[in-house]
Amino acid sequence: MDLIRILILAIVQGAAELLPVSSSAHVIVAEKLMGLDPTAPEMTLLLVMLHTGTMFAVIVYFWRSWRRTYLESWQSFRTQAGFLVVATTATGVIGLVLMRVLKSVVANDSPDFEIERLFGNARLMAAALFAAGLLIIVSSRLREGNRTLSLARAAWIGAVQGLCLPFRGFSRSGATISTGLLLGITRVRAEEFSFALAVVLTPAVIGREALRLLKAEAAHGGSGSFVHAFGPSVLGMLLSFLAGLVALRWLSNWLEHGRWHVFGLYCLVAAVGVLWLG
Repeated sequence: MDLIRILILAIVQGAAELLPVSSSAHVIVAEKLMGLDPTAPEMTLLLVMLHTGTMFAVIVYFWRSWRRTYLESWQSFRTQAGFLVVATTATGVIGLVLMRVLKSVVANDSPDFEIERLFGNARLMAAALFAAGLLIIVSSRLREGNRTLSLARAAWIGAVQGLCLPFRGFSRSGATISTGLLLGITRVRAEEFSFALAVVLTPAVIGREALRLLKAEAAHGGSGSFVHAFGPSVLGMLLSFLAGLVALRWLSNWLEHGRWHVFGLYCLVAAVGVLWLG
């Protein structure tokens, strides 16, 4: 893949990942417009590495506030880590069950079916974008709550995150932050927790996709696709890191100053655009 395409995808990813507009859907659309196959293992690896770049941007951006929240004391660390464990467990359970159901419904339990085959489906992406937009708009209409995070609220946020796993277009950050707002959690805390969950989840996704690419390469007799895809993917990760840092301040500013609904409206418009392009 040439440098220009990687640069475009990295900017799209970095700008959209940390805004609640589904970076995956935007990257997939960009791939299609450039004549790339978003379901190919190489493109899946690039997408995950772009997520990795923005994950590091999140760590850098939130490190100061996370240090206060998670590392203030041993008791604070245990409590906050417990919330992350409960939420991530809920994500895993819901995500695995949903993927199993999709495999049964879409592919009649075919052993060769992979959930990535759904990533290029324009109708599914449009429906997911529309659902995310509605959720963001509804949550933005509520007055800011003052509840603290609890195990039950963490579980709800994690469960909603699990719904995002198989559907490109159902923004993970948009869905989890909106769920936190609907549960009465403050905007800053909902944002912090949402991106802490992303940092926990991303390494597992990276490992899964790297293994998938290696298996695909082995099935094709060791074509070297992993080696060829890894270099461009690392470059994309670095570029998406830089773009992500720029986008994070935008997200925080709009969330904390009552413009959260604008992201929801954008998702509704984007859903129509995806259908038109599809």
